[in-house]
Amino acid sequence: MLVIVLSEYSNHPSIDILRTLKMVLIHDIIEIDAGDTFCYDVYDRAAKTERERIAAHRIFSLLPMNQAQEYINLWEEFESMSTPEAQFAASVDRLQPLLLNFYSEGHAWKKHGVKKSQVMERNHHIAKGTTELWRFAEALIDESVKRGYLMDG
Repeated sequence: MLVIVLSEYSNHPSIDILRTLKMVLIHDIIEIDAGDTFCYDVYDRAAKTERERIAAHRIFSLLPMNQAQEYINLWEEFESMSTPEAQFAASVDRLQPLLLNFYSEGHAWKKHGVKKSQVMERNHHIAKGTTELWRFAEALIDESVKRGYLMDG
């Protein structure tokens, strides 16, 4: 839904919404199968790419060859952020956890001792897909520090 609702904020107003939606859905299906990784967990993140590659090929091998290849290509495009659609899809994918953390008063951030610098590093590429929503995200991050949801530093 965020892709549809926020698409007007894309750095490229003529993005293909259907293609972008396919990317975020495919990305999520693969994460469900491979197991989502806490994005600030450096150790588990190293194995994440391989788990997701295996999941993508296993899931899509159930489909006809041309469809399987299309979905694998869309997943790879999302991962590489090589197109305006992929950049926006990745931006929205990163914005959602920021919103969840803010509105849960930093629950996951506090639980794992996450610092502002980690959140900035992990999410700065939101600007690649949408500079306007990156400005919003930066304000949300700053407000999170101010409210004690996120450690400064």
